[in-house]
Amino acid sequence: MKRRVIIKRLSEGAIAATGVGIVGGCQNANNQSSESSTAADDLPTINWQMATSWPISLETIFGGAQVLADRVKALTNGKFIIEPRAAGEIAPGLEVLDVVSQGAVQSGHTASYYYIGKSPALAFGTSVPFGLNAQQQNAWLYQGGGLAKLQEIYATKFNVIQFPAGNTGTQMGGWFRQEVNNIDDLKGLKMRIPGLGGQVMAKLGVTVQTLPGGEIFQALQTGAIDAAEWVGPYDDEKLGLNKVAKFYYYPGWWEPGATLEVQINLNEWNKLPPQYQAAIETAAFESNMTMLAIYDTRNSEALERLLQSGTQVRPYSQEILAAAEKAALALYDEFAAQDTDFQAVYKQWRQFKERIYSWHNLNEGSFSRYTYDKLKVK
Repeated sequence: MKRRVIIKRLSEGAIAATGVGIVGGCQNANNQSSESSTAADDLPTINWQMATSWPISLETIFGGAQVLADRVKALTNGKFIIEPRAAGEIAPGLEVLDVVSQGAVQSGHTASYYYIGKSPALAFGTSVPFGLNAQQQNAWLYQGGGLAKLQEIYATKFNVIQFPAGNTGTQMGGWFRQEVNNIDDLKGLKMRIPGLGGQVMAKLGVTVQTLPGGEIFQALQTGAIDAAEWVGPYDDEKLGLNKVAKFYYYPGWWEPGATLEVQINLNEWNKLPPQYQAAIETAAFESNMTMLAIYDTRNSEALERLLQSGTQVRPYSQEILAAAEKAALALYDEFAAQDTDFQAVYKQWRQFKERIYSWHNLNEGSFSRYTYDKLKVK
């Protein structure tokens, strides 16, 4: 049986299980209580480890894994335990997919764009430059066919099934030790930036490095890098990046709606009862929504603190934005010509993007322009 068929049937089973209750429903309302109790007693006790790409100190992003684990435990009456582990405890932060794919650990929480060297199409699972914001990304994944396409790639190439499990919202454009006003100012800079955003920056003359979050502060402090992007005001402040770089740029055009995900070894997934599969899907969805709400709330508060502490917030110039967008579109065409998976996802994604951009420009965009144009960054 093809993996895509397996995933489709499991998803249908999970939806059905969610509809009747996580411990199993019954057709006869008079016997519902006793049959549900019996079903719960029959479910196995399972303990999983979860490798993550995050330090525990970042309770927002690591918290996405913890929210998922806590909800799975609650939905299964404590019978299904998932233990998130910090980056480096089970595997380095940028090797989560590797250990999950190999079956060395059952699950992981990470960002798909860390692994574009294995398949460039995985970038769409997190975010791509000048792509979709968080609301649009969720629409594409959940209703626009995006998740199904990505799950086919994960199953075929990595023996993994994944679900969205966190979103940071539109990120900031990074910390710089010096101002960058034009393309020439970027050339030769050493910058920590992963994913396709890093490849676009490379086209603009930046020397790109990919570092896990826990290593960024020291690299900036020692001058090993000149600039770095992470997430946004709250997490960046937690890492202390404002203490080693003065200029804070916006917007993070490479990550307008960065999705994180839970990755599960497909062999382990197939062993799970449908109720436990449903619990994971439900918990992942909750993690996805909760993280975005947390970031929107805490980033606005943290930005005020950063401004008061002397951080210089700067917009990217139109010259830099235009050059970056041109380079991004050229990069997509290059990948589409070389990689059939990227081509398939990109074609479908681009059509969805055009439709939802048009709709949001008419509706939400007009409202935002009226209300936000009167605001200025202090």
